[in-house]
Amino acid sequence: MVGPFFSFEGPEGAGKTTIIAMLKDFLTERGWEVVATREPGGIEIAEEIRSIILNPAYIKMDGRTEALLYAAARRQHLVEKIIPAMTSGKIVLCDRFIDSSLAYQGFARGLGMDEILSINQFAIDGYFPSLTFYFDLEPEVGLERIRKSQQREINRLDMESLSFHHKVRQGYLQLAQRFPERIVQIDASKPVDEVLADTAHIILKKLGEQEKSFDHET
Repeated sequence: MVGPFFSFEGPEGAGKTTIIAMLKDFLTERGWEVVATREPGGIEIAEEIRSIILNPAYIKMDGRTEALLYAAARRQHLVEKIIPAMTSGKIVLCDRFIDSSLAYQGFARGLGMDEILSINQFAIDGYFPSLTFYFDLEPEVGLERIRKSQQREINRLDMESLSFHHKVRQGYLQLAQRFPERIVQIDASKPVDEVLADTAHIILKKLGEQEKSFDHET
């Protein structure tokens, strides 16, 4: 059995990483084998590319260079980690995937969603997520969360203007309308336990589990 592949998207500070960690524990407790990973990164080569893309010192990086680096990291991550995990029947929870490139580089950077989609279609070779969870949040709220966090890294994208982050959100909302069969919108302004419950309910339904309730100690 090929395992399902779930990606998690959203603006900076939307809480994806926190929810993924909680979902991994929840699904593991239910007997599922789960691989949680992230983009860019997840494996050695992609993590090296990540260190270049997100380095705050590289403010001169061209938008197309950025897009190509993301696609290269994605390809290696996919073939080295995601596909093997799926093939072995594991659930894959991925913090960002193709939609990040469409929203950030395609829309916010103005490079064109279709152009960035074309680059990434070559990179992923048809391996789209089973479902994508878009955690929707006002940019001001997400950036304030980052400022208050002691553990969250501050990267080059966090340093972009507020107008850029608004464009990112607008891009994601357009993607949710464009791909409604794949992208599920989650209200990330809710308390974390409610966001977790909303997401877990949909995942359990996708996995075919019959239980309708979700109980999680927070």
